[in-house]
Amino acid sequence: MKMRVTSATVATCLLFLQSCAGESPNVLFLVIDDLRPALGCYGYQNVITPNIDQLAAKGIKFNNAFVQQAVCGPSRTSFLTGRRPDTTRLYDFYSYWRTAAGNFTTLPQHFKESGYFTASVGKVFHPGISSNFSDDAPYSWSVPAYHPPTQKFKMKKVCPGPDGQLHMNLVCPVDVKSQPLGSLPDIQSADYAVEFLQNVSASSQTSPKQPFFLAVGFHKPHIPFKYPREFQDLYPLFNIHLAPNLSLPPDLPTIAWNPFTDIRKREDVKALNISFPYGPVPRKFQLLMRQGYYAATSYTDSQVGRVLAALDEQGLATNTIVVLVGDHGWSLGEHQEWAKYSNFEVATRVPLILYVPGVTHQPVRGDSTFPYIDALESCINEIPNHNIVNAPSGGNDNVLVQKNSCNKAGLPHCRLQTLPEEGHESDALVELVDIFPTLAEMANLRTPPLCPTDSSKVELCTEGSSFVPVILNVTGGTSRQNIVTSWKPAVFSQYPRPSEQPQINSDLPHLKDIQYMGYSMRTEQYRYTEWVAFNPDTFKPDFDLVAARELYLHDTDELEDHNVAGKSEYRHLLTQLSQQLRKGWRNALPSQ
Repeated sequence: MKMRVTSATVATCLLFLQSCAGESPNVLFLVIDDLRPALGCYGYQNVITPNIDQLAAKGIKFNNAFVQQAVCGPSRTSFLTGRRPDTTRLYDFYSYWRTAAGNFTTLPQHFKESGYFTASVGKVFHPGISSNFSDDAPYSWSVPAYHPPTQKFKMKKVCPGPDGQLHMNLVCPVDVKSQPLGSLPDIQSADYAVEFLQNVSASSQTSPKQPFFLAVGFHKPHIPFKYPREFQDLYPLFNIHLAPNLSLPPDLPTIAWNPFTDIRKREDVKALNISFPYGPVPRKFQLLMRQGYYAATSYTDSQVGRVLAALDEQGLATNTIVVLVGDHGWSLGEHQEWAKYSNFEVATRVPLILYVPGVTHQPVRGDSTFPYIDALESCINEIPNHNIVNAPSGGNDNVLVQKNSCNKAGLPHCRLQTLPEEGHESDALVELVDIFPTLAEMANLRTPPLCPTDSSKVELCTEGSSFVPVILNVTGGTSRQNIVTSWKPAVFSQYPRPSEQPQINSDLPHLKDIQYMGYSMRTEQYRYTEWVAFNPDTFKPDFDLVAARELYLHDTDELEDHNVAGKSEYRHLLTQLSQQLRKGWRNALPSQ
C-alpha cells in the first residue's frame, strides 16, 4: 500500500505556518553531540530527560533516523549541506567542502538567503578546518557564531581527583562554581540562546518581525563527561547496568571494530593500563562511564529545557518549528566499544524529534507549551519515606516522580513521566540528509531539488528526501505500518578505515590514510555492510575488492551481535542485499 499525499494536501496542512499577517515560521534547531537515543521518550525509562520527553510529547519522534557517517565533522557537514560524505568529500576533520567538493548551499544559508535572520550558538558546524575556521561565515550566518568561552578548557586539568589534584579525566563531575570562569560551555550556550529569544521578542514590539533560524549546539554527552556534580545523584552506581552485549562478537570482521582511541588519552583511563586494541575496560570503570554518559545527558536535557521554556515564555512557541537531533550515536560498551566511529546501529541511529505547531501539537496563545521541568528539584527528594511525590511542572502537565531506590545520601533514583500526552511517532526509515529539504518545505521555502549524479557545480540541491509526507500521515492518523512499507526501503551510512586490523588511527583516519570504506545499508529487517577498497585520491570505492561483509538479522538480532554473512544458508539473501547496496541511495528514494 502506498501513501496518498498530494501537493495540495501538503500545502493545505502547512498553511498554519503563515498567519494572516504573513508571518513565516521561525526555526529552532537543536543539535546534541554524541547523543544516542538513550532518552526517556525512546524507551530508556531510567534515563531522566523530562524536557526532551516533553518536546517529544508535543512533537513527532522518529524511531529509525540514521546518520551518514558516525563522527562529528562529516555528519554535521552532511546534514547541514543535505549531501552525503562521498559528495562533500569529508571523512575526517581536515577539509572544507566549499574548496574540496563544491560551493554547496547549507541549510541555514538557504534560510538566510530567503530572508531569515540566522544565528549559531555552540557547536553546530564542526569547528576548525571543516567549517573554514569560521563556522561557514559569512555564508550561513547573519552574525558571527557564538562559542562559549569555557569551551577552551575542554582539554585542561579541571577534574578534581581523590588525591586532591586536578586532572584531565574522562569521568568528570564538577562543582560548577569551582570551574574556570565559574560556568560550563552548555550552560553558557543556553544563556546566550535564552537572551537571543528574549531580544527577538523585545524587538518585535518596536520593529517589523523578521523570522529567525536559531541553531544551538550542545556539547554533552560528548566526552569528557564533565557536568555539574548534582546530576550524578540521579544515577546511583548500583542502578547502573553493564551493556547486555559487552563482549567482542565472535564473527565480527576486525575491520569493523574501533579501538576507542580517544578515551585512552584521558588520565583516569590511562591509569587503567588497558591493552591495545581490544582491552577490555574493567567492569567497574564501565559502570562509571555509563553513569557519566547518562548524567551528562540529563544535564544537557536541563539546558534544552531552559531554551524551550524561553521560547515558550517569549510567546514564540506558537510559530516556531523545533528540531532536536543527535549528530551520531555512541557505544556504551556494546561490542566492547566505547565510542562512535563505526557502522553499528548504536553509532548510526540517533534521536530525531520535530515539533511543528499546528500539526504535531495545537498550541494556544497564553498557555504553556514547554514549561521547564527541573529533574534535580523533582527527583532528589530529601524525604526518603516519600515513594511518590508531585513535582510542579509550571504548567498543566501532570508530572509524577517515582522513587525506585535511594543512594547512600538518601537520594532517590527516580523516573519522570509526562502525562497524559505521548506525542506522535514514526518507524519510517529516515536519514539526516532528509532534514534540509524537510525544513525548507515546512517553512514554505524553495525545496532543494534532487542532486544530479555529479553535483559539484550545483549550489542548491539535496541527496535527501523531504519527510513532510510522513509527518502528515502520522499526525493525520494513518497506520504506522502503511508509513513503514511505503517510505524509504533502505538508508545508508559509511565509515573509513586505514587498514583491516585495528590500529591507532582506526577511529578517525586522515583522508590520505584511508584504504577501505565500509558502506552500510539498513532496511526494515537487515543491516548489510561491505568493506571495500577505497582510493583517497579519486574518492572512489572499488566494489570488486571486498575485504569483509557483515549481515545482521534485526528480527532476531537487534543488537547486531551475530554476523551471519559467512553462513551458507544466507547466500542468496547476501547476494540480493549486495546488489541493493551497490545500487545505492538513489535506488531507495521514497515513492510518493
